[in-house]
Amino acid sequence: MPPFTPALRDEYQNLFDTCVTRPQRQTTVKSLTATLLQNKGRYEAVGEQVDVPWYIIAVIHNMESSQNFKKHLHNGDPLTARTTHVPAGRPLTGNPPFTWEVSAIDALLMKDWDRIEDWTVSGALYRLESFNGFGSRTRGINTPYLWSFSTHYTKGKFVQDGVFDPNAVSQQCGAALLLRRMIESDAIEIPLTVGPSTLAEIVAAGAEVSFSNQKSIKATRLQKLLNRFPGISTRLTPDGAPGKKTSAAFKEVTGNFLAGDPRA
Repeated sequence: MPPFTPALRDEYQNLFDTCVTRPQRQTTVKSLTATLLQNKGRYEAVGEQVDVPWYIIAVIHNMESSQNFKKHLHNGDPLTARTTHVPAGRPLTGNPPFTWEVSAIDALLMKDWDRIEDWTVSGALYRLESFNGFGSRTRGINTPYLWSFSTHYTKGKFVQDGVFDPNAVSQQCGAALLLRRMIESDAIEIPLTVGPSTLAEIVAAGAEVSFSNQKSIKATRLQKLLNRFPGISTRLTPDGAPGKKTSAAFKEVTGNFLAGDPRA
């Protein structure tokens, strides 16, 4: 997995800004986007539990499962059993048949996406490419996972796990085109930068978190907000466990430890 360097960030942004959907594919892109928007509520419900934007989950669902809620978000295998393709054996716990929501949460937590703070355009595209793998990049082509149906992609794709065909042409719409269509239709707004958090946001988030070693997504959100507060001296790992470091950072910003902290 290549490091997310400033040069790579600029590359993603430039490709996104100059992305043009091929005329013969425009109707398909519009249709796919429309059906994703119809299921926004289901994507939002999962996003709330893993702190990932709903539209990121939506485009992965299109790429991996053709928007079929009877398939795993990981790779499109049927929910009637654990996954058999890469990544195999997911979810690790529970018994099939799995609900789509349980499987989707597992797919995202497996990647530690609940810890991601950068969901700008470049950050989102980097994570989406990582979900599918960087094999196309190492072969010098823009991955069809992002750019198929656009002028940034012509041919070359993995026809199965580990098998690359330089002459095969993807017949699946790239994730970046779906995101662009949602932006252009005012369905979503993706932040340009990872902005600083405010005191009010941190106080509100902290009111829902107590000092503990038990992990929760609410604590993860608080840790992310604390990391983005201007001048904060402690960098937190957004692991969802609101222990001593998280409580101390909360006190640095608000003047109070988290509820339940014995130091309070």
